[in-house]
Amino acid sequence: MRFLSNRATRGAIICLVSGAALTALSARAQENLPTINVEAERLGGALTAPTTAQAEQELRQIPGSVMVVPDTQFSLQRSTTIKDVLDYVPGVFAQPKWGEDTRFSIRGSGLSRNFHLRGVQLFMDGIPINTADGYGDFQEIDPSAYRLVEVYKGANALRYGANALGGAINFVTPTGRDAPRFFGGVDFGSFGFQRYQAGTAGVVGPADYFITGSFQKMDGFRDHSWGHSTRGAANFGYQFSQNAETRFYLNANDIVQRIPGAVTRATALTSPKTAAAGNITNDQQRNVQSLRVANKTTLRFDETTVELGVFGLNRHLEHPIFQWLDYRYEDYGGFARATDERLIGGYRNRFLAGVNVHNGLLRNVQYSNLAGAQKGPLQSAANDRAQNYSFYAENSFYFLQNVALVTAAQFLQAVRGREVLAGTLAGGRRDHDLFSPKLGLLWNLDPAAQIFANISRSAEAPSFGEGSGVAAPWTSIQPQRATTFELGTRGRRPDYTWDIAAYRANIQNEFFCLFTGAAGSCTVTNLDKTVHQGLELGFGAALVKSMFATSTDPDKLWLNMAYTFSDFRFHNDAQFGDNQIPGAPRHFIRAELLYKNPSGFFFGPNIELSPTTYFVDSANTVSTSAYGIWGLRAGYDPGGPYSFYLEGRNLSDKAYISSVSVTNTANSASALYEPGAGRAIYGGLRMKY
Repeated sequence: MRFLSNRATRGAIICLVSGAALTALSARAQENLPTINVEAERLGGALTAPTTAQAEQELRQIPGSVMVVPDTQFSLQRSTTIKDVLDYVPGVFAQPKWGEDTRFSIRGSGLSRNFHLRGVQLFMDGIPINTADGYGDFQEIDPSAYRLVEVYKGANALRYGANALGGAINFVTPTGRDAPRFFGGVDFGSFGFQRYQAGTAGVVGPADYFITGSFQKMDGFRDHSWGHSTRGAANFGYQFSQNAETRFYLNANDIVQRIPGAVTRATALTSPKTAAAGNITNDQQRNVQSLRVANKTTLRFDETTVELGVFGLNRHLEHPIFQWLDYRYEDYGGFARATDERLIGGYRNRFLAGVNVHNGLLRNVQYSNLAGAQKGPLQSAANDRAQNYSFYAENSFYFLQNVALVTAAQFLQAVRGREVLAGTLAGGRRDHDLFSPKLGLLWNLDPAAQIFANISRSAEAPSFGEGSGVAAPWTSIQPQRATTFELGTRGRRPDYTWDIAAYRANIQNEFFCLFTGAAGSCTVTNLDKTVHQGLELGFGAALVKSMFATSTDPDKLWLNMAYTFSDFRFHNDAQFGDNQIPGAPRHFIRAELLYKNPSGFFFGPNIELSPTTYFVDSANTVSTSAYGIWGLRAGYDPGGPYSFYLEGRNLSDKAYISSVSVTNTANSASALYEPGAGRAIYGGLRMKY
């Protein structure tokens, strides 16, 4: 078995995991873990929406790699993309392409997908952002609207019915019970960037409300990359009693975005602002209008908490590219979830069970795209219907006071059916019944430090985009299945934090693009066997304290770092042997060193480093270029009504490749590369009353 390349790397993992564990044990080895009831902590707040502390406590019940990213980590900077939010989450690879579009992968999910998101489920307050058949986009994500972001890697996303290899991400908005009465912000910066955001929140007797909206526009670093967006989010809650609350959610978006396209390696490194000629001629763009509505109700009965929810979504995608895509989505669904925490025979036990329904209709119409993004003749039309019914249960039995055996399982029934109305698309129907068990151990060293291990199974049903070609119709694609082994530790101390995980996923029938023409066009097939494995290391530490402020709250020099090692390979593949799967770096580092003063002032440099090249083709013949870029960030947040920041990115103005498309076999003329943005300066002001 080829695990993390060599013996030295394996030894490093053992040292990292055991070292962090021993540190935590020596710090508080004698402290017992108290019984925790997260819901009981919400008496003064919202039952339907967690605070950051409650979300962190909830995720500590999971024996796997999960993280909470609070808004304090991304609000006081230029935050417009999912990369800005998740930059310091190890195992997450997020690199911007243009606008908010991002090449995004968790543990190698969806690497061969050169457009849209595949292999990670996105949620907004538990409401799916992805379509019912599995695709996702990033344009509807507005970081200025969120209190926190929850990251569930792989099968650790059980509670959301997410069975994708990469897991799930949930963006959580504040409520009227934990947000300022009035708040807003303005941001300006390079490449014509402007953003304006405002909102209000409050409590009126048993009711509360939160409303926010933002407008953003930018010219873009590259030619033909301008765009603008208007986004809004709101929720309205009513608390019938301390044990019963309902909340209604509303989210609306109107987004216009031009697409500059991929260029050759030479162009990306010598003329990075250049757009692909065809993208300009056909005025390629991706425009979205969407509306989501949802309700969530929480009821508490002594040791048992029940959550019920429903949602509906209407989205219109206008997408002139190689053809003029006119897609209308109508998604709907709901969920029910119960959590029971009590003593059984004197032992603590936590039981979680639920059901999720996510169904949808896609009215899939495509026209010829004529010069200037004019609709030409009709090429195809179909009604695509997707249905997903998942049932799951998880039980944590503390056979020792601080050690739990966790058993879990999920059953997913996924139905895909296509009715062809025009053109040569392949119609038909497929039903998939997928069972995914999980076994784990969770050792609470103390309330703020844990060691975990698990073996989990995940299974992902194909979408309508899989196998659109005549040679491999979507009905022939099999579900993607993986068995993942995971070991890790996480914890927090006043002067340092850590989050470490090592994993290996043995995958069967991985969805993979085999390219027959341009890089963006592919026929998806199933690979026989592949291996995804890696090491995820995140830590923060106060390197120096009490330099200028020596009170009980001293100043500090804080290092924040995320390192990801990835080894993704074909396994005895008939065409590609044991080659590396292209599309992601083996080593990726993001680090920041901030001076933090108790007055609220902070300042420091940051780096992004991809120290080695990585392949862009499955034949492993052509690579990207290694790069390192650096920036500076400063700000002031005294906790009062005003705060501000100033930020510089890529201050050396280095030409580098931020993202790639992948193909079977590439050469020097292959247009596969998206350049990173050049030197940029941004600043912003935040207000709250």
